[in-house]
Amino acid sequence: MQDIYEINECARNKSFAKITMLQIEIDNLREDIKANNTGAITIDEMYKLLNGTIKEYQIWCHIAKLIETNDRTRN
Repeated sequence: MQDIYEINECARNKSFAKITMLQIEIDNLREDIKANNTGAITIDEMYKLLNGTIKEYQIWCHIAKLIETNDRTRN
């Protein structure tokens, strides 16, 4: 069984990996919108997808902040 340090380290790594992937997705969505490359969905739907991805990014940033704060209070 993993100790709390290992679990916190895994949580930290997972949150920062997710944040990185969401940053890439946001950049790609912005480029697609700029180039009007929407595929089978409307531009309106692309903006909704972008806004939802930005919100998810903000949530994961908050989670990462909570993990970091939690780690500092334990040490």
